[in-house]
Amino acid sequence: MSDTPVKLSDAAIRRRMLAEFWFYFSRNRGAVVGLAVFVLLVLTAVFADVLAPHNPTMQYRDAILVPPSWAEGGRPDFLLGTDPVGRDILSRLIKGSQYSLFIGIVVVSIALAGGVIIGLLAGFFGGWVDVLIMRVMDIILAFPSLLLALVLVAILGPGLTNAMIAIAIVYQPHFARLTRAAVMGELKRDYVSAARVAGAGNLRLMFKTILPNCLAPLIVQATLSFSSAVLDSAALGFLGMGAQPPAAEWGTMLAEAREFIQRAWWVVTFPGLAILISVLAINLMGDGLRDALDPKLKRS
Repeated sequence: MSDTPVKLSDAAIRRRMLAEFWFYFSRNRGAVVGLAVFVLLVLTAVFADVLAPHNPTMQYRDAILVPPSWAEGGRPDFLLGTDPVGRDILSRLIKGSQYSLFIGIVVVSIALAGGVIIGLLAGFFGGWVDVLIMRVMDIILAFPSLLLALVLVAILGPGLTNAMIAIAIVYQPHFARLTRAAVMGELKRDYVSAARVAGAGNLRLMFKTILPNCLAPLIVQATLSFSSAVLDSAALGFLGMGAQPPAAEWGTMLAEAREFIQRAWWVVTFPGLAILISVLAINLMGDGLRDALDPKLKRS
């Protein structure tokens, strides 16, 4: 029998890596539950127009502050009740999942792209470039994130677009610092020296050679930032600086219902639960990704 090692194809290597990833990810039961809830959130957002039993902006004047269907005075056609102007809460919650998913994707995409480029420049070139960039990042990190986002939205003007831009700017330093640390560690590796000897230019070294080996911590950070973006956008919406009425955004729904907390508990309970469950699920999924992608956390 030959002792020559069998060379695996690229497809086989990818399948093995995927199987290994799922093995470590699935060991964290909370992460699996979080992934299931997140997939449900995505499906709800994609098929929101089909799943919503009513038009989210339709006002039923004969059904103002109707309680949930199982409570006294509830109606079966409004499963979770109605809000102060007669809009179906369930339909608005389903529509609100689109806003949450959209906000998370846009904010993380902007923050990730900007932070990775800034971190690559700081970690790769070092010297005065590193000092200048990192001091700017430190100044941004010196402010509480929500307070800084409020200031930026106040400058740019209230609205969902400006809120997403402000939150993305606030989150950029986290990606920049993480990328910088990873790049500085990878610069000392032999494969980078070999690429330099082979004549690779700076751009190729940064984006083709070094960056792919820094993706694992960035993926985890992106997941956690996704949940923070949903939470911060809801906070801005609650303060009247994010999505504006009649948008069915969860934070805006809370802001519109705060006058009725005592007499109509359902108008604040269900949007609050939607925010809580979504953020918790994404955070649990992020913990599982960290366990699966960080070699130091992989246990035999």
